[in-house]
Amino acid sequence: MSWCQIHNLRVPVRRAFSRATNAHRPWHPTVLTQGSHCLSVPRRLALDTYTGSSPRTLIAYHTSTKLLSATTTTTTTTTPSSPIPIQEYTPPQTGLLSILPRSWVPYAELIRLDKPTGSYYLYFPCVFSTLLAAPLTAPPAMAPPLTVLGTSLLFLAGAVVMRGAGCTINDLWDRNLDPHVARTRLRPIARGAVTPFKALVFTGAQLLAGLAILLQFPPACFFYATPSLLLVATYPLAKRVTYYPQFVLGLTFSWGAIMGFPALGVDLLQNGAAQAAAALLYTSNVAWTVLYDMIYAHMDIKDDAKAGIKSIALKHDKETKQVLTGLALTQVALLAGAGIATGAGPAFFVGSCGGALVTLGVMIKRVNLKSVKNCWWWFVNGCWITGGVITLGLAADYLVRYSEAHGEESA
Repeated sequence: MSWCQIHNLRVPVRRAFSRATNAHRPWHPTVLTQGSHCLSVPRRLALDTYTGSSPRTLIAYHTSTKLLSATTTTTTTTTPSSPIPIQEYTPPQTGLLSILPRSWVPYAELIRLDKPTGSYYLYFPCVFSTLLAAPLTAPPAMAPPLTVLGTSLLFLAGAVVMRGAGCTINDLWDRNLDPHVARTRLRPIARGAVTPFKALVFTGAQLLAGLAILLQFPPACFFYATPSLLLVATYPLAKRVTYYPQFVLGLTFSWGAIMGFPALGVDLLQNGAAQAAAALLYTSNVAWTVLYDMIYAHMDIKDDAKAGIKSIALKHDKETKQVLTGLALTQVALLAGAGIATGAGPAFFVGSCGGALVTLGVMIKRVNLKSVKNCWWWFVNGCWITGGVITLGLAADYLVRYSEAHGEESA
């Protein structure tokens, strides 16, 4: 037999061996076939796994958001099938993102500009601490309403910017995990619309914008705010090493519960009441964050299990509502302790503490943890329902005490 004849035999033998050894990897190029054509796996190929009642369907998803193929496999054989229709990425047709220049849209999606709920959850602790600190400002006069309002608006701008930076950092860490989760596979970095390098540069620009806002506050705020950057950068790692990344998120998102005190000139190192109030309010918000993010985590519980992502929802799936109840009681008890430390009045305890207890109880009872849509509704609206009643109670208590203080001065 000539060398050419021997050489020509090597290719089919090698292909057959490759198919046999990779049969347990349906996404491999030697197995992903359609008809007689072998499909290539381009750079940053994203794979989504969907499990039906019988066979398993594996979808190869390209970063340009086009489907490459779909094959149906069983435990023993691999048979080709026609492509399964999956909704491809389409640019936003409505809302704020639809009026932005096309090149800006991926960056707006990266900071979740079209999903501002996260910014509100980051903002509420700032408002809580600002209203709680206002009556503690140094004599002769309590912080006036315009000062409290201006400080709150600065916090709102900072929350939007820093939440966007946190989302970008999160997507950079999760760029190899997001393609495996149905809800996140179309995020800009996961689908290849923004490169990791551009996202890193964009993060730097957002942090500079956050610094510009931070410099509008009293100088002490800079020193209190800086440690939070470490939490912002490391939170995405928590889901890889612990089933309680929501606790790390709580430490991060609750930082604003401290910032309102130095923002109004209250010295946390010298004022014992303010120090106790800040600590209690901070831990209260940590409990709240774990609570609402546990509901949020139930939206991805199936995909997280497949992708190896850890969460409190996976760890305590069967006793979720009991855990949520414990978190709610902890949150309200700590919130009440913060009010006691600052000498709050009935408006706070009835409005903020009582309101939070009722709204959280209703949410925990009614949320359907098996429904993605229902979990999302309560995550979005629970922000305003619970955060709103706490804010209203704090605002009412501040205005009552401000009026009383000025009434005594005029008398």
